[in-house]
Amino acid sequence: MTILLTILHILVCIALIAIVLLQSGKGAEMGASFGAGGSQSVFGAGGGTTFLSKLTTGAAIIFMLTSLTLAYLSGQSETSSIMPKGTVAPSPRKTAAPPTTQPTGTPQAPVQSTPTPQPSQRSSESAPQTK
Repeated sequence: MTILLTILHILVCIALIAIVLLQSGKGAEMGASFGAGGSQSVFGAGGGTTFLSKLTTGAAIIFMLTSLTLAYLSGQSETSSIMPKGTVAPSPRKTAAPPTTQPTGTPQAPVQSTPTPQPSQRSSESAPQTK
């Protein structure tokens, strides 16, 4: 369906470009009114303007409808899954609680730890050394 609409869209786009290029500009009627011949000779003296404008309107309507339809169809997700629709995915296992953090209102200074001397070191420092 999408491929058919895309092909139709491209064909209408090319036709719309050709139809617009076939139309004469606004200044062409001025030359025809003063006797410059050949204006709209393919479609007659006055019939070409209405024919081309109706053709342009029809091509523009088809172009807009195919554009909207293709945009709608591209928004539809056609994902296929190997999982049946009735199954439910298993829930993840609960992990350990996250570490607690300090409240963020007051900044805290980093705690500096000072090494405490071991008992054997204290006795050797306090005792007088004799030589």
